[in-house]
Amino acid sequence: MKKFIAFLSILALVMFGLSNVYAQDDAVEGETVETTEVAQEEVAVEVAELVADEPEAPKSFHQVLKEKFIEGGPGFMGIVLLTLIFGLAISIERIIYLSMASVNTKKILKGVESALETGGIDQAKEVMRSTRGPVASIFSEGLNRFDDGMGEVEKAIVAYGSVITGRLESGVSWISLFISIAPMLGFMGTVIGMIKAFDDIAAAGDISPTVVADGIKVALITTVFGLIVAIILQIFYNYIISKIENLVNDMEDSSIAFIDILATYNKKK
Repeated sequence: MKKFIAFLSILALVMFGLSNVYAQDDAVEGETVETTEVAQEEVAVEVAELVADEPEAPKSFHQVLKEKFIEGGPGFMGIVLLTLIFGLAISIERIIYLSMASVNTKKILKGVESALETGGIDQAKEVMRSTRGPVASIFSEGLNRFDDGMGEVEKAIVAYGSVITGRLESGVSWISLFISIAPMLGFMGTVIGMIKAFDDIAAAGDISPTVVADGIKVALITTVFGLIVAIILQIFYNYIISKIENLVNDMEDSSIAFIDILATYNKKK
């Protein structure tokens, strides 16, 4: 009986010891799991901080322009964009036309003088017909009136010179119109945007800085875009005007020299 009781006592001690060991193991495992979870949370926080601290990739000019265009509203922004497209189209057409109209007037004058010396008026007319540019056209009109006298030659040159000047200036007034319209449309969009901003303030019932700032920002975008369009077209306009002035001055100088050549030829006859 004593041995049986002793056996039960030893068995109870063994079971108690095993239970303590398992309890310690579970505690250790729980602490390990908690430590692992905390470590993962800390790593996640550090990664989030690193991502937040990293600077965003800079946006391209096209992306920024697209965003601002959408913010300004497709209504007025689209109209201002059309003024830019039409203005640039006319400007490019004028630049090409004026570039083709630019010729070496000294070479033309030498050709006329040589033709008059070798073949007379008829030879000079043939040379002018084969020469491009407004100067050659003016000289052709003068040669056609040579038989009527030098007075008629001068009148023909002056009259046709005015016609050529009008052709050179054709379309320039439209560029000037678009330069004036673009900022006006921008200002109109700004006024409408300001009205909308005040409507938002009235609807909110409070002057919120966010509402006011967003409304004003959107309103001013149209003005900025309109001014940019006007500046671009103004540069093209000034270039075209200077080109026309140079051509007109060149035509006037060459016409005077041409009349002198014809007067000298008339005296020799």
